[in-house]
Amino acid sequence: MVSIATPIGEFNHPAPDFILPDAESGRFWRLADLRGSRGLMVMFICNHCPYVQAVLDRIVRDAQDLKALGVNSVAIMSNDPTDYPEDSLENMRLVAQSHGFNFPYLIDESQAVAKAYGAVCTPDFFGYNAELLLQYRGRLDASGRQSQPDAPRELFDAMALVARTGVGPTEQWPSIGCSIKWRT
Repeated sequence: MVSIATPIGEFNHPAPDFILPDAESGRFWRLADLRGSRGLMVMFICNHCPYVQAVLDRIVRDAQDLKALGVNSVAIMSNDPTDYPEDSLENMRLVAQSHGFNFPYLIDESQAVAKAYGAVCTPDFFGYNAELLLQYRGRLDASGRQSQPDAPRELFDAMALVARTGVGPTEQWPSIGCSIKWRT
């Protein structure tokens, strides 16, 4: 496992379009189908990463709370499951069901979407306003691999600001996690 931090986001950059299948239903989702009235949170996650595992329940909580503010969420798994069977399609379904995902969990088998977004690790968060312009590129909170349920809700607070104003906070901290497992 390699720990890697995300670069600073290119703010106001439009969200790259995509069409990806949902791990649970097989339905194909387009970016436009996912946008909420006030924005969209795009998360690159996987099943095996301890950074993701430590915050998964808080991701689900924040996605639910953001939905009430008009911000929808989507999770995308872009790892190559060949060397990481925990990230297989079947295990994606199990994780989504066991954690009560209230958002689509999509598989980026070609890894083209992760590359288009510039995703580098799991978890990696991209927050967009209602016009789908990037306003947040950062971490969920300061907990890292630790389970800190009371950590300040940085991602939620940032996206609540985006929902209210259309603009993200000026101070943002990079996400840290396991590198995306690229195909060779």
